[in-house]
Amino acid sequence: MAGLDAKELPKIPEEDMEALKAAVGEGNLTKAAAKAKEALELNDKIPLNIAVTGESGSGKSSFVNAIRGLEDTDKDASETGVNEMTMKPNAYPHPTYPNVIVWDLPGIGTPEFKSDTYLKDMKFNHYDFFIIISCTRFKSHDIQLAQEIQRQGKKFYFVRSKVDADLTNEKRHYDEEGILKQRDAPTKRPYHYSESVILDNIREKCIESLKRGGVASPQVFLLSRWDLGKYDFPKLQETLVDELPSHKRLALLRSLSNVSKETLQKKKEQLQTQIYLKSLVSCGVAALPIPGLSTVCDIAMLVTSLKEYCRDFGLSENALATLARQANKPIEELKAVIKSPLSEEITKDLAFKLLTKYATGAVKYSTYLFGFVPVVGSVVSAAGSLSTTYFMLKNFLDDVAADAVRVLEVTMK
Repeated sequence: MAGLDAKELPKIPEEDMEALKAAVGEGNLTKAAAKAKEALELNDKIPLNIAVTGESGSGKSSFVNAIRGLEDTDKDASETGVNEMTMKPNAYPHPTYPNVIVWDLPGIGTPEFKSDTYLKDMKFNHYDFFIIISCTRFKSHDIQLAQEIQRQGKKFYFVRSKVDADLTNEKRHYDEEGILKQRDAPTKRPYHYSESVILDNIREKCIESLKRGGVASPQVFLLSRWDLGKYDFPKLQETLVDELPSHKRLALLRSLSNVSKETLQKKKEQLQTQIYLKSLVSCGVAALPIPGLSTVCDIAMLVTSLKEYCRDFGLSENALATLARQANKPIEELKAVIKSPLSEEITKDLAFKLLTKYATGAVKYSTYLFGFVPVVGSVVSAAGSLSTTYFMLKNFLDDVAADAVRVLEVTMK
């Protein structure tokens, strides 16, 4: 068993940490666990509101569906169509994480929605950041909207959608060997077909037009309508996570599709910061002795935590079935690389086995977990239980995160 890395120590808001220190210092484990439980529940309720806007037909509603892990035909998907289908801000909660809400806003620049009053009409202050989508070039009203968002101190990101259609159109100018058909005709196209060159040209043209319009340091992300794992979607995910306030980061990470190893690693790191609090709650609120172990804990709470980790990394029957369909892979091929149990397989018996596995040797690490404050009374006797549950949760999280990476690798083949 590896030692506890300093980076894995709990990152708790200062006021919560002071309350925890006081409770632990008093030897009042019940009070400390109650404070920890309160902090966890607060984290789970932190709202994240994402605004998505763009012209009619830009793929805006499809993006709203995709970022929520849905297809356009799924139940509760945003309605799509060639004409502007959205006539008012429509809220679409994430199907698994309802505190994350994606808002499908009416397209700007139509007779109904003018640039100069758009943000006021759309209740600007309600959203954490904006995604501005276009499937061609960004227009003057897109630029005006971005400038106003910038003036009011919020983040926005330009998404150039449907680049798969651009690539298909360009490919028609090349033969089966990827050689330009009309070599004598005046053209700026490269002699050999190159997807990366075409994408770079699309991105550069978008950035140049936005800069000419007065947008400072525009960020443009190229997306496919049908395959979010391709092109710039992983980069968009990472940028959104990095630029969000820290207290909102976990909410976004949990809701994001597993399309890059970098996002999976960040998700794991954020979830690690909660393990200490979960362990404290387990050892102090509804804790009961575990037969055969010198450990007391709330086994039901631990089962819930293990199931949540599976859910967060897409390791459930439903999530894998959806992923297999989207990746056009047999679900058995995905399951073959998974070493940890799926969400449906987690029971109290499994939690008992994991606790037994990590009980031996865990006690010697208890000083790391309580090292931030002197402990007395019942907290001293609970140190062994806390270290056991801590390392059980930590190792399970490591395992499911590794499984998610292996599943991703299969879908990318």
